[in-house]
Amino acid sequence: MRSLLTLVASAASATAAAPYLSWLADSYIQRGVDTNFHYATGVLYDGIAAAYELTKNESYADWYKSQIDAIVQDDGTIVNWKYDYYSLDDYRMGNNYLWWYERTGDAKYKGAADVVREQLNRHPRTPTGGFWHRDPTYPNQMWLDGIFMADSFYARWTRLFDSDNATAWNDIVLQYDNIDARTRNTTTGLLVHGYDESKTAVWADPDTGAAPLVWDRAVGWYFMTLLEVIPVIPESHEGHSRLVEYFTTLAAALLKTQDESGGWWLIMSEPYPGADGNYIESSASAMFTYGFLKGIKLGLLAADEYLDAAKKGYNLLTERFVKVNDDGTLNWEGTVEVGSLSSNGTYEYYISVPLASNDFKGAGPFMLAAYEIETL
Repeated sequence: MRSLLTLVASAASATAAAPYLSWLADSYIQRGVDTNFHYATGVLYDGIAAAYELTKNESYADWYKSQIDAIVQDDGTIVNWKYDYYSLDDYRMGNNYLWWYERTGDAKYKGAADVVREQLNRHPRTPTGGFWHRDPTYPNQMWLDGIFMADSFYARWTRLFDSDNATAWNDIVLQYDNIDARTRNTTTGLLVHGYDESKTAVWADPDTGAAPLVWDRAVGWYFMTLLEVIPVIPESHEGHSRLVEYFTTLAAALLKTQDESGGWWLIMSEPYPGADGNYIESSASAMFTYGFLKGIKLGLLAADEYLDAAKKGYNLLTERFVKVNDDGTLNWEGTVEVGSLSSNGTYEYYISVPLASNDFKGAGPFMLAAYEIETL
């Protein structure tokens, strides 16, 4: 068994010449980013925050702060926030407000986070207590995407401001228990996109309510949120060990399904890897690569089992999906625009969705993976 130091040195030597994190951050800042509370924008901001943490270049923090301050007002209210609109996608930015509160102590950022936290108190739930993905569009549906959007924030807010609230921690763990129990294929270890507790959606399995297919980015969101919540929830809580198991068993499944190229297929369900129309997709490949690297750093995954796979994934990302423009900026390519259970959930639907250039949903996770590589 090779030592961790040997494995780390091997990965670092392969990437030392390419500081992609700051390069890509500079490219997005140069192009400009709209100010809003869309979850994809928040994911890009996570990448910018990683560039700041790596370089301590205050220009990244200044830019990031100006973006957040454009939507968070001095009294903590959020520009264009709808207090009667319940969509988990809008809650993701709460993590970014908390990042700024922890950095500055400015009450307006806590105020904005509290707006999101109060929205969760009113959010509709399934009969078993899971948050609807969106009201009224997706009644009684839980998606892997939604766990990433809401529950990392829920856990982080609780840790900061209500850490002794056992009811809140139980509720947070319930969200993961619900989604994992109803979407996990116990044979492959992979999770389908979501489930409908009422079993009435056109795509819902009549017995389980589960969606039919494993869509890569939904799994990627879930993989990342487990990494966010595991370090936050008290280790003494009985749900902590379950969350660790959800993460490690999913990591094992992802290791088995990594393509020889180093990436992962858009639709991961058999028999679709390699099928006509399917392709290696960049956002989830970045998420899984990041998840392996971060999982190693947190001590959840063994370096001698996962680091080579992470290095292979990272090399694919830089070779296939990072493109240098004539002006010296970088483009991020190969990210599917969307995947939604507003569809019929078929293979034909998922492969029909176009790819986007410079999509934040792929670039942000890649930047996080770059941070992990550059800080090994």
